[in-house]
Amino acid sequence: MLIGYAVGSLPIGYLVTHGARGVDLRRVGSGNVGAANVYRTSGLGMAIAVMLADVGKGAGAVLLAGGGTAGVAAGVAAVVGHVYPLWLGFRGGKGVATASGVFGVLSPVPTAIAAAAFTITVARTRFVSLGSIVATVLLPLIQWLTPGLRAVDIGATIVAALVLFRHRGNMARLWSHTERALPPSRSALPPSRDALPPSRDALPPSRDALRWTGRWTGRWTGRWTGRWTGPRTGRRTRDI
Repeated sequence: MLIGYAVGSLPIGYLVTHGARGVDLRRVGSGNVGAANVYRTSGLGMAIAVMLADVGKGAGAVLLAGGGTAGVAAGVAAVVGHVYPLWLGFRGGKGVATASGVFGVLSPVPTAIAAAAFTITVARTRFVSLGSIVATVLLPLIQWLTPGLRAVDIGATIVAALVLFRHRGNMARLWSHTERALPPSRSALPPSRDALPPSRDALPPSRDALRWTGRWTGRWTGRWTGRWTGPRTGRRTRDI
């Protein structure tokens, strides 16, 4: 369990953003050191790297313990370490990515279903917290219905309770409609001032061009109309 806690407590999100950009995640955004706050403050690429690293922490803790009941204990300890890391004064993340790594090794099928529910929820609502809550509630329910080691069922329940406890503030904000959604993608943003100007073909014609065109078309139309109507008018006059 000590090894699991030590692995889980590595504050990768904090170390990456602080080392690369000098950003202290505890003082910006949501104050969380997880991947969602990394995305808001440092971009998608860094957020994906942090998320994969957090997943790896959970999976690594289980594998180092050798699986089975010992692996469950190490995995739960890794989630606790991520949520309450000693190195950051016990102010860590919310444990979702690390928990997915733990149960991705211990129980792959229920974890894959919960991950799909997370992805669909976030894609439709753009609320990472809501996706995390849905996946966290779903995982232990599916796990208890899946044949396997009872220790995994108990571990999933303990971890789910911890993750939901860490999301209590998000639940309150979701209820009051004040929760922060993910920012829109670049394709949905309005064009910036640095956008390229329209091409010459899209610009309106200048006054000189209009004046020249008017003179040319006026002369041509007058000559053509006079030639065509002159003889016909004379013929009609003679007939009268």
